[in-house]
Amino acid sequence: MGRIFEVRKATMFARYDRMAKQFTRVGREIAIAVKKGGPDPENNPMLRRIMQNAKSYNMPKDRVESAIKNAMGKDTSNYDEVLYEGYAPHGIALMVVTTTDNTTRTVANVRSIFNKGGGNLGNSGSVGFLFHHVGVFKLKPEGINMEDLELELIDFGLEEVGEDAEGNVVVRCGFTDFGNMQKALEEKGLSVISSEVEWHPENTLEISQEQQDDVFKLIAKLEEDDDVQQVFHTMA
Repeated sequence: MGRIFEVRKATMFARYDRMAKQFTRVGREIAIAVKKGGPDPENNPMLRRIMQNAKSYNMPKDRVESAIKNAMGKDTSNYDEVLYEGYAPHGIALMVVTTTDNTTRTVANVRSIFNKGGGNLGNSGSVGFLFHHVGVFKLKPEGINMEDLELELIDFGLEEVGEDAEGNVVVRCGFTDFGNMQKALEEKGLSVISSEVEWHPENTLEISQEQQDDVFKLIAKLEEDDDVQQVFHTMA
């Protein structure tokens, strides 16, 4: 009985940590969005996207509104998104997306994690050419005909449409077409669950399970850092 309690407690704390990380990420993204486009989501597509994603994380509305209000203050609008590139062990390229108010701290932490994990932090552009910058929208499938949707979105930069493991519709477009695609989906009244900007590998590399474990250990350490938001890799 005691063992079961300990497992449940550990699971609860892990879930809490993930939620806290997501809320922190949303707060920083809101600060960047407000800094770039103002506090009105109707006139700020980036902020509108972040608020939409906050719902999928079950982030309370009052916390979102508080984050927007705080982002308008002098002391909390100095976050910037900074991208770091490098290699994990076994030739796997990584793109590390961070939001930070202190790049000196962030780059030192990221470099230390790469070094300790057997990787190597590179210069800007060192692995970026191995990835494709894309917008990814997840939609509720109800009422959607995939063939019709593809035809309707082709003029808005659609690159791919498919389904995820949960049966949701996934729409992908180029990064530069993100705003156009977001507007098109909204105008068509489609129910968007979440929308993200991601780095997808142009090609992937097959490595052994043991080698994958080495890479995932490094990625996990990066994701533990408060400034790190997302990590993308070229593993198959």
